[in-house]
Amino acid sequence: MIPEIGLFVLFLALIIAAIQAVVPMVGAVRQDVYLMALGNRLAVIQFFLVTISFTSLIYAFVISDFSLLIVYNNSHSLKPLLYKISGVWGNHEGSMLLWVLILSMFGAALAIWGKNISPTLKARVLSVQSMIGVAFLAFILFTSNPFLRLNPVPSDGRGLNPVLQDPGLAFHPPLLYLGYVGFSMAFSFAVAALIEGKIDDKWGRWVRPWALAAWVFLTAGIALGSWWAYYELGWGGWWFWDPVENASFIPWLLGTALLHSSVVVEKREGFKNWTVLLAILTFSMSLLGTFLVRSGILTSVHTFATDPERGLFILLILFVTIGGALGLFAIRAPIIKNNFKFAPVSRESALLYNNLFLTIGCAIVLLGTLYPLFLEFASNGESKVSIGPPYFNITFLPIMIPLVAAIAVGPMLSWKRGVIGELYVKLLFAAGSCLITIFIVLILVPEGPILAACSMGLAAWIAAGCLIEWASRIRLFNSKSITNTGRLIKSSKSANGMTLAHLGIAILIVGITGASAWQKEITTSMAIGETIKVNNYSLTLKKVQIGKGPNYNLERGTFSLIKSNNSAIIMHPERRYFPVARQATTEAAIKTTLLADFYLVIGESRDTIDNKNEWTVRFYINPMMFWLWLGVATMVLGGLLSLSDRRRGISIPVRKKA
Repeated sequence: MIPEIGLFVLFLALIIAAIQAVVPMVGAVRQDVYLMALGNRLAVIQFFLVTISFTSLIYAFVISDFSLLIVYNNSHSLKPLLYKISGVWGNHEGSMLLWVLILSMFGAALAIWGKNISPTLKARVLSVQSMIGVAFLAFILFTSNPFLRLNPVPSDGRGLNPVLQDPGLAFHPPLLYLGYVGFSMAFSFAVAALIEGKIDDKWGRWVRPWALAAWVFLTAGIALGSWWAYYELGWGGWWFWDPVENASFIPWLLGTALLHSSVVVEKREGFKNWTVLLAILTFSMSLLGTFLVRSGILTSVHTFATDPERGLFILLILFVTIGGALGLFAIRAPIIKNNFKFAPVSRESALLYNNLFLTIGCAIVLLGTLYPLFLEFASNGESKVSIGPPYFNITFLPIMIPLVAAIAVGPMLSWKRGVIGELYVKLLFAAGSCLITIFIVLILVPEGPILAACSMGLAAWIAAGCLIEWASRIRLFNSKSITNTGRLIKSSKSANGMTLAHLGIAILIVGITGASAWQKEITTSMAIGETIKVNNYSLTLKKVQIGKGPNYNLERGTFSLIKSNNSAIIMHPERRYFPVARQATTEAAIKTTLLADFYLVIGESRDTIDNKNEWTVRFYINPMMFWLWLGVATMVLGGLLSLSDRRRGISIPVRKKA
């Protein structure tokens, strides 16, 4: 009965979404206050109905209702409760329902908290947002129904993919979808503004919080997915340029450009058309990622579905959305006035530079991701090519170097016209920090590559530049400490959030450099009591225990890791076998310190000639991994701090000063 209710309210949500797609838009054209206000109620009702449907599906998973096909295929009676709940979106049908839930949630949030937004613009935004909802609700109901019944009812389920039976599944997809779908708000604002033919500083102020929220969620989602892969897959890495990884990274790059571009709209009413185009392209790339994951054209651990019918439906949505929005842009963009001037050395120039390199970087990643698919399609499957890390390392990373170097410079520049002399003085300290850092790294790690030392110097350059800009902004050295404290408290949370996010990039570079340039790896076979040496460390296999988990069997190794005469670090990697899925997974043992991660994986066992058991062991020393995760966390915190600025709030716009 509960699943039928879930399906019924999902049909109701489709009807409500169709009405919402039309009524507020008509109200905006007619300037009918009642019809425009009706869009707010419809948005909330749509979210309520989708929530009921999603809750019904969760209930079916929790009680192990194997009469539902989706529960039978993705759950098991012995599975822990956490994985029963997260298993709801660990499949195609459930993940799409979560996608639509988040889409309707953003629409309801705008309806509730967007009180100070222009009524006509708000009505059009809600209408466009619901058009997207209509498309995906129809996609779910007609191609991906999560409430299909089985008859007869199986006694138990097939279980969830063992790789997905991890706490990461509970948080990674929801955060990622909050980012993907969150950019739909920027898209809807862009299309609505094109329909109105008006883009001003208020539009920039209204759209930026939504873009920032999506960026924060997407950043956190990508980082959490990377961390999950790091400790779960057992290969000791955190990023592999997998096509589906790239599919999340592409909208992140464009979303970052959108954030910076919208600042110019807000502050100077410039880059209007470009910002609108970025908003359209960012969400379009989110839709592209959805298509790649669900079309079956990619082979990846991240893919959900391989049904061509579903892929064609999403492809149709993709073409209509992108084609319609770009067509509207081509027609309406010429009427939007964008007359403003700025000097070559100015904040505007720095942000233009930022957007240029981010867009080029996005194009490089997009080309590397899609080219193998186009080649295979054009040759009818006869020609296949694999594009991996070497391509991206050679093409993408050099483009990012001048971009990240400019992070220290851009915030120091004034709007409209900057003063080179003042900039030169401020950057002397940053340049000195860079050179000193390079010198220290070369002394401490003489065997390491010179480029790694330069990368550490680049991180120091960014960090010093951020701190100098922050100190200058609050006039840290120009007054008494009490006054400085007051200025710090009253200073803009948005500006401080920007500084914190930029500082996070510097920390991230430290982590990436250490993990990439100085990683040590060894793969060998070890018997109980055997010891191997890696650098100054001794690794000894003490014992291997056979055990049983909730729904799996396991082999649990006990290793002792000793450096010189220091105390031992005990590590317990596991190899798990899931009988229902007939699949084995690895659980890496990771010991994290400030300077390095000690990463240990135990594999299959084999008998030796003298009838002893040996286990395959992979041991990694990953320097500076803690700083990689810390950098991302700092970026997210910076975004949240900026988002908390009430002056950036949706319902509290700031009047432009005369």
